[in-house]
Amino acid sequence: MKRIFLAIKITPSKKLNDLFQSLHSELISEKIKWVDSNNLHLTLKFFGETEEIKIDEISFFIRNIISSTASFSFDISNLGIFGSNYQPKIVWLGINNSKALINLANTLLNNLKTIGFERDRQNFVPHLTLGRINYLTDKELFNKIIKNNNISNIQTVTVTEIFLFESILRKEGPMYKLIRSFKLNS
Repeated sequence: MKRIFLAIKITPSKKLNDLFQSLHSELISEKIKWVDSNNLHLTLKFFGETEEIKIDEISFFIRNIISSTASFSFDISNLGIFGSNYQPKIVWLGINNSKALINLANTLLNNLKTIGFERDRQNFVPHLTLGRINYLTDKELFNKIIKNNNISNIQTVTVTEIFLFESILRKEGPMYKLIRSFKLNS
């Protein structure tokens, strides 16, 4: 069994790296498990624990689905949280100009359903997870920092391929091992 997911790899721009480093330093006293900047990605589908024999079938479906999908771009903008101001859970960046991304994700999710991988209960909400909040000592300061760093036009991402990764959980944080890449039509 392998714990797998389908994603778009994000190579951070200087502006994104600067924002990430600023958040790290401003929120250093808070209990937030930050994503390693080398592991930044936008998840299209989390499969979870999957039998290795199914990976070839999943790959076949993905390759067929994206063979007619043209490369596209989207913008990373606007810092936010999942959860409430009183009980924030995730620090994330939003995705704008994402019609092609949402169309691709919906096509993938609808087709993967036919081989037994159901859609999540929620609609696909494209976002870039930066950190998972374990505990905040000063929620008011946290919310102020999030609000002050809520900038737009952080980075434009051009998508030319998507990736199937294995997520290997470790004490020091997950390690992502590339299983396959799938090129979009250029």
